[in-house]
Amino acid sequence: MPINPDAVGAVGEPAEVSWTSDQSMLYALSVGAGAADPTGSELEFTTENTAGIAQRALPTQALVISGARAPDFGDYDRAALLHGEQQVQLHRELPVQGSAVARNRVAAIYDKGKAALVVLEINASDGDGDPMWTSRAGLFIFGEGGWGGDRGPAAAWELPDRAPDHVVGYDTRADQALLYRLNGDRNPLHSDPSFAARAGFDTPILHGLCTFGFTGRALLHALCDGDPARFGSMGGRFKAPVLPGQRLDVQMWADGDIARFQTRVGDRVVLDAGTFTAR
Repeated sequence: MPINPDAVGAVGEPAEVSWTSDQSMLYALSVGAGAADPTGSELEFTTENTAGIAQRALPTQALVISGARAPDFGDYDRAALLHGEQQVQLHRELPVQGSAVARNRVAAIYDKGKAALVVLEINASDGDGDPMWTSRAGLFIFGEGGWGGDRGPAAAWELPDRAPDHVVGYDTRADQALLYRLNGDRNPLHSDPSFAARAGFDTPILHGLCTFGFTGRALLHALCDGDPARFGSMGGRFKAPVLPGQRLDVQMWADGDIARFQTRVGDRVVLDAGTFTAR
């Protein structure tokens, strides 16, 4: 059957998820932490035994702590799926190691004409039921729109008409996708040249969530003084692919505890309509 708009509100079975100190360090390294860092300012994310420094986790690591399966929302061609949007909200600082109970629900399904936009929301809580993080992924499924449903809210994000208040740039490595895939996303689009060629790319591309993680690091350092406890939420739209080895420049426009941002490769926007809140 095609996409089922009546699946909105459906909740998958709860899943217990867990992560270790080693996985937290691996994630940090996979989104560039510690690279070309002569001051050692990211040792708290990349080591567990540095004198006088307690290990901490990067907030965006919540997005790779997987295990909560989505409820059924219909049948579709997996090749027609595009990860278009992503948000994450931290209700408190993510521990370096721990466990949570995660539930995945269909938050919305919108009719975009040529595509359906399925919004999946994961809510993770601790053993006492207190919330830890919430993530929302917007999946565009081409060929599944056109049933006459709600198109969803209009985009309200606008690029500020002034120079950015902060610009943070990071170089990605030529093997960045090979490192990032060790977090669990083994899609061959990011590692197999022949598979990437069939998808129309000259070389494997970087995971969108890797770009998201690099961007989260930039926001953390520029807007939270590097303190994960102050990181509230971030979200944006994936606009263009990134190739491993390319430089990411994150431009930020701050207004108190709220900021807008874009991530660019040169003049090309790769992560757009970014919003951030600090705590």
